[in-house]
Amino acid sequence: MTLGITNFRSLGGYTSGASTFKADKLFRSGQLSELSADQTEYLENQLKIKRIVDMRGEDERAQFPDTQWPGSDYQVIDILKDATKNNASLGKMITNGGNVYDNMMLTYEQLAVSDSAINGYRQFLTSVSDDDSPLVFHCFAGKDRTGVAAALILKSVGVSEEQIYADYLKTNELRKSANEEILKGLKDQATSEQLESISVALNVNADYLEHFFDTAVKQAGGFQDYLYTTLKLDEGFEERMREMYLK
Repeated sequence: MTLGITNFRSLGGYTSGASTFKADKLFRSGQLSELSADQTEYLENQLKIKRIVDMRGEDERAQFPDTQWPGSDYQVIDILKDATKNNASLGKMITNGGNVYDNMMLTYEQLAVSDSAINGYRQFLTSVSDDDSPLVFHCFAGKDRTGVAAALILKSVGVSEEQIYADYLKTNELRKSANEEILKGLKDQATSEQLESISVALNVNADYLEHFFDTAVKQAGGFQDYLYTTLKLDEGFEERMREMYLK
C-alpha cells in the first residue's frame, strides 16, 4: 500500500545470501509535494518515517516544495547541482530536442563524476550508515538520482545485480500513470516528436544504470574503490550497512 504516492516503495525484501533487506527502514519515492492528509499520515504514523532526503535542485524544490510533518528531519542534497552541461530536463528537451538517450547517458555519467554527485552521495550514504531510523529519499521522478542512490545502497550490502536492476526498472511500471499525466499536460506545448522524446526521458533504461557503474568503476578501479577512494566513505561502511539493514 502506497496510497498513490508516485514511484514510492521500500528497499525491503531483496536478498543478500541468506539475509534479507529490512522492509521498514529505507524508502525511495518520487517528489513528495502536495501530499494528502492520508498520505502524510501513512508516512508519518504507519511507516514512522522520521527523515526526508530531497535530492532535487533549487528550482524543483521551489516549484514543488515537499510536504513535511511535525518532527520530520528534512535534508536537501542537490545531487546534480554541478551537472549543467546536459539537456536531460523536460524543459530543455521541449526547446532543444536532441538525442534523449545520449542526454540521459551523459546525465548518468555526471551522477558518477560530478563534484555535487560525489559529495552528495557521500553525505547520503554516510547518513544512512550512521542512523537506521526510517528514511525516505527522492528526487523529481524518483528514477535517476534516486535510482542510483538505491542501487548504491543495495550493492553495498551484497544484493545481486539482477535484483538491483529489477528494482531500478520497476520505476517504469510505477510511474506509468504519472508519466501519462505529464504528457497529457504537455500535449498543446510540444510537437509529437518532442512528446516522444519526453516519453523516453520519463522512463529508465538498464543502459543508464550500467553506464553509471561503468563510469564510476573506470574512474576508481573497482566498486569498493569507488566507495572508499572516490566517495571517501569510512572503511567500516559496508559492514555497518549489512548489520543495520539486513536480517
